[in-house]
Amino acid sequence: MSTEPDNATAAPATPTGPLKVAVIEDHHKFREMLEFLLGSTPGFECTACYRTMEDALARIGKELPDVVLLDIGLPGMSGIEGVSLLKERHPNLIVLMNTVYDDDDRIFAALCGGASGYLLKKTPPARLLECLKEAAAGGAPMSPEVARRVIELFRDLRPPERADHDLTPHELRLLKLLVEGHSYKTAAGALGVTVKTISFHLQHIYEKLHVHSKSEAVAKALRLRLIK
Repeated sequence: MSTEPDNATAAPATPTGPLKVAVIEDHHKFREMLEFLLGSTPGFECTACYRTMEDALARIGKELPDVVLLDIGLPGMSGIEGVSLLKERHPNLIVLMNTVYDDDDRIFAALCGGASGYLLKKTPPARLLECLKEAAAGGAPMSPEVARRVIELFRDLRPPERADHDLTPHELRLLKLLVEGHSYKTAAGALGVTVKTISFHLQHIYEKLHVHSKSEAVAKALRLRLIK
């Protein structure tokens, strides 16, 4: 009889080696600072640095890190859109936002998109390293200012006086499909229209909600309880 352990029931292996971190940041000096910090600190490894979300999405799958440190204000695709795509393609990937923005809409959109934490760029280096380890261990690190806003945001979550934002019934139906996870193509099929028509209506929805992307629209719809 074999005495080797049954792989189907064996406990998962404990991760060993340095914590692998990828950085997505367009600011040259800040990106270099992060790369130096990670590369010179025992227990950490900077696996890659990307200037744009598009570059990261194209290449990060070749060597997945343990944690991604992601900026929001990137050229081209924003980090808000990017976190949703990263989590869609790599569900187990841990994404930690690292940004100068601390407004409710971006915080809510990032967390709804799958971010495990939200840090401001003024976070001291020692604390940043602690947060990376905390996120890798299953935590949800946030800068103190952000944590307070999140608590207030969920405590005071309620629809505004004009809850519909002048959205038409058709626009609300489309927004509901997006909240449910539909793509432009499947939403078009569900509504019996073309993808071009979906895109047309989405532009009106974005204008009325004062957002710039599908993920921001979904986050705002959830936060303001626009979808019944």
